Parts: sequence; C-alpha cells; structure tokens
Amino acid sequence: MKNYSYIGISLVILIFGILFIPKIIDRVSEGEVVSSNRSDSAEERAADKSELVYIEVNGKKKQIPPFRFVNQEGDTISNKDYEGKVYIAEFFFTTCPTICPIMNENLVEVQNEFRSNDNFGIASFSIDPEHDTPQVLEKYADVNGIDHPNWHLLTGGKDEIYDLANSGFNIYAGEDPNAAGGFAHSGYFALIDQEGYVRSRVDKFGNPIVYYRGSVEKDAVVEPGEEEPQIDILIEDAKKLL
Repeated sequence: MKNYSYIGISLVILIFGILFIPKIIDRVSEGEVVSSNRSDSAEERAADKSELVYIEVNGKKKQIPPFRFVNQEGDTISNKDYEGKVYIAEFFFTTCPTICPIMNENLVEVQNEFRSNDNFGIASFSIDPEHDTPQVLEKYADVNGIDHPNWHLLTGGKDEIYDLANSGFNIYAGEDPNAAGGFAHSGYFALIDQEGYVRSRVDKFGNPIVYYRGSVEKDAVVEPGEEEPQIDILIEDAKKLL
C-alpha cells in the first residue's frame, strides 16, 4: 500500500510540473513575479527612490511666489510661463568674474540634454539688473550658446529680484562691495516642479539636499572633502519629475 501511495504522490507532482512550471517561467520572464526579499544597501535604496521630496519651510511645502520680469528678447515672462513645466532657477550676473561662467556652462549642458523637451525650462535671474538690460542679456545668450526657447534670462527691479532670491527661493543674493564683481550669491540651482514647488533628492542620511551645486564643473575631478559636481544628478532628477 505504501508503494501505491508514493506512486500516487509522484504522479501528482509530475502533473503539477507539466501544467504549471512552464507558466511560472513565462511570468518570471515577463517580469510579473518579483521577489520581496531584497538585500539592497541603504545607499542603493535611497538612490532607487523615484520620488523627490518637497522642501518644507515652517511645515509648509515651499512654493515659488508669483514673479514678473523681462527676458533677453524684451518679452514679459512670469511664473505663469513655467506652469506645467519642470524648470531650474539660478541667480547670476553677466559680468560675474568667478562662478557664473561655470554655472552657465553647466546649464548649457542641461539645456542640451532637454533641447527637444517643451516641458522643460530654465530661469536665470540677473542680480545686476541695472547693467543687465535685455540687450545685454541677449548678447550674453548668443555668446554662451543659450538657445532653448524656455530658457529666459530675466531682468527687472532690483528689490523685486532680491526679494525673490532671498525670500522666494531662499537662495542668497545681494550687493557686496567686497565680493568679486560687487555682488554675492550662492551658486546654487533650484529644481522646481510643474506646480511651482521646490523639489530635491535626499542624501544617504535621508535628508533633502535642497539645492544643487551649480558652481562646480560637471565633470570636475575633486579631492576628498571638496564639493563634488551635482549636474548629473540634477539632470537625473529633472527627468524623474518630467
């Protein structure tokens, strides 16, 4: 009797294998079966997150306030022109002798990555609007290869621009006679989503990086302890939002 029982069990296992194992293999090959026992490191899990965090100030998501300035072509541009777009914002000036050339070289790299994407833009606010007229900004754009239709070099009232920088974006900018060129600014880029909120990735400790370093060359080789370039991760994160 025991032999017949073993034979019966063997037949059941054989039939199960014939009927169901090929189907299981097909589902695995099509990506339908995923193991839940992952052994990724903390860094890998953080890097794998597709979502980017909102930046909060006093418990509220940071949203850029309304603005309205004039671009290098003499057109009036406001925050409404960026609605529905992912965009990067910077504060610079055309006569900057230090970090601005690096910042805009980096942004040209970003521009080229998103050249054919109408849902991407860049907003460059001049912190020296008295000098940086639309005509000056237009020449600057030509010289520096700035040609994405949604990259606006913006000028206007000094007080409005400084208020937007320091309170709207929380990116420092101001006049400083002791700074090279007469103006001080941080060299950071802000990443803004389609609804006007500031977004960023988190670091390996789970904290938002908030802003991206714009003043370090994209492919710079740095020594341990020096600021590392962040343009590649900025491009990656903009793609996530898009």
